[in-house]
Amino acid sequence: MENQKELYFLHAEFCKFMANPKRIEILFLLGEKEMCVDEIASAMGVKVPNISQHLAVMREKGVVEARREGTKMHYSISNPKTLQACIIMREAMVEQMAKQFDMVRSIT
Repeated sequence: MENQKELYFLHAEFCKFMANPKRIEILFLLGEKEMCVDEIASAMGVKVPNISQHLAVMREKGVVEARREGTKMHYSISNPKTLQACIIMREAMVEQMAKQFDMVRSIT
């Protein structure tokens, strides 16, 4: 039972990276291709230092990995299942929102 509680704790810690919309956007961008910080910042319209901070959190959680090429660091998703899980969560959210919308629409 204690091991199960530790697993729940680790699961929650891992999922914390998803509590930020910029990190979710980074995850989806990296789902398309490996990118360096400058490319991610440009695609998102955000400053490089901000992206670097988010990538540091994501690296710490093991969500992304980095590969050095010359002076640039290229980032990719460590495990494609992380993006799949994020997509499933988004689908569940959209379905729930549709149900709530239908419920409200049926009342009015």
